[in-house]
Amino acid sequence: MSASIEITNVTKRYGALTVLDDVSLSIEAGEFVVFLGPSGCGKSTLLRMIAGLEDVTAGTIAVGGERVDTLPPGKRGVAMVFQSYALYPHMTVAQNMSFGLENIGMAKAEIGRRVEQAAATLEIAHLLDRKPAKLSGGQRQRVAIGRAIVKEPKAFLFDEPLSNLDAALRGRTRLELAQLHARLGSTMIFVTHDQVEAMTLADRIVIMHDRKIEQIGTPMEIYQRPASRFVAGFVGSPAMNFVPVKGVNENDGTLRIETCGLGDVAAAIRLPARFSPEGGSLGIRAEDVTVLPAGEAGIPLKADVVERLGDRTLIYGQLADGTKLAAETDGRSEARSGDTLQIALDTAALHLFDAAGIAHHAEGD
Repeated sequence: MSASIEITNVTKRYGALTVLDDVSLSIEAGEFVVFLGPSGCGKSTLLRMIAGLEDVTAGTIAVGGERVDTLPPGKRGVAMVFQSYALYPHMTVAQNMSFGLENIGMAKAEIGRRVEQAAATLEIAHLLDRKPAKLSGGQRQRVAIGRAIVKEPKAFLFDEPLSNLDAALRGRTRLELAQLHARLGSTMIFVTHDQVEAMTLADRIVIMHDRKIEQIGTPMEIYQRPASRFVAGFVGSPAMNFVPVKGVNENDGTLRIETCGLGDVAAAIRLPARFSPEGGSLGIRAEDVTVLPAGEAGIPLKADVVERLGDRTLIYGQLADGTKLAAETDGRSEARSGDTLQIALDTAALHLFDAAGIAHHAEGD
């Protein structure tokens, strides 16, 4: 069972403080959508308003075509999984999973069927008689998810459910969540500030910033065509390089961008009729900066820090004018701190940002 979710012109205020400002979003039935953004951007507040744990100041929320923002949480047809597992310590796993169904008077046979089915789906059937104190963090999170599954909701709402797990367990649980979505086909909304979780789980990512939605797109759309400098800097590790722009000159369909540090750069970027380079910046990701073989001439980059990650090497350095730039090269690179390297740019992968942070890309990029 899954349902679409329609958020229309939703605003949230606490007194004079506006936390969300006129947010609209359509989520398709069966879609896995991730709300991604820094702390304080409003992503958890929006999730809690869908769940009914926060009131809506203005606007409407509909689930499966039915308006729900005026309904109590239990009547909305959604189930929430919290950052903290919120399990009852004196109850067994089976009792934790069945408790909500018992409260609404569901028949014992149906409760048993749902608990067994959810436990099998999550591979925790052998844990049903244990209490939370005897479970690992990953097992407790599965129980919390199982408690949501037995409700057979129209949509699952996850509020940073992996943040309490260690790195290895977080990666494994992330994979399990992706597999769970594939099995259930349910609508899922997942809130996180972790871009790896967003990129690996989402059908679409909703980037939130400063009380609004900054961009909506598939993971690769967000990564390859960021709508703003904020998105470009927030998504990707390391963050995109930004080099100050001094001027632009368009001639015979070729755009030449005069920069600090990189000199004049040719780019196939289409600019609006009135574009001012003042306060603008040129963006390029580290993997689109090539470290040239010894003896080849390019743009000099003095290496400050060399970060070896096994399959790749990241070089953080400075251009001739002191502008900082990160480059990615082969994991077997012999570059050392203090070396002056020669680099080249993939000009097809450039992004130009105006003073307001709006992005301009190559056509068809």
